[in-house]
Amino acid sequence: MNIQSLNVGMPVEVSYRDKPLQTGIYKVPVSGPLPLTAAGLAGDGQADLVNHGGPDKAVCVYPSEHYAYWESWLGRKLDPAAFGENATTSGLRETEVCIGDIYEIGTALVQVSQPRYPCFKLSQKHGPDDMPAEVLKTGYSGFYLRVLREGEIAAGSEVIKVASGEANATIARVLHLMGAGRGDKEGLREMLDVEALASGIRDSFRKRLEEAQ
Repeated sequence: MNIQSLNVGMPVEVSYRDKPLQTGIYKVPVSGPLPLTAAGLAGDGQADLVNHGGPDKAVCVYPSEHYAYWESWLGRKLDPAAFGENATTSGLRETEVCIGDIYEIGTALVQVSQPRYPCFKLSQKHGPDDMPAEVLKTGYSGFYLRVLREGEIAAGSEVIKVASGEANATIARVLHLMGAGRGDKEGLREMLDVEALASGIRDSFRKRLEEAQ
């Protein structure tokens, strides 16, 4: 498991449906190690601080294995950091990565916190309006990391698993509960016991259960 590309970028203004939009999805690969803190990577930023960034979303990860699917679906070659991810990885798939998994990358220590839920900015960048829905359908979402120990990481850094999280809380399963499986009360209750799950996701699951009573 390793980082194939490390990507950062500051928010830019683009046009979406004839209106200006500030977004941080346009990131570019960088060479050399970058400092990683609890707030994220040096030189990186988000435009929407309500839905992006923060301690539970310090690093956005996307598996390189999905690029071939999207290139076929879109009918064109994709540039690096096509999904606005900070780390394009190899060997870390949503069906295997679990909430709470801990990895050593470079001199930093990080923990899996939640899936990356797709939003309309993928459509702004790539074109098709149904791209977020296709992400949910495939489960090719990517995920977020929180920082347990600050350090430096770089493209080419090995990703070393040092502790396992909750086996019943794969990224794929939590993403399903956030979308199509939102009515699965038993599954939602299980996730409330997963301490490493981002607090915002647990709160939304708890609220959903309360509303269903």
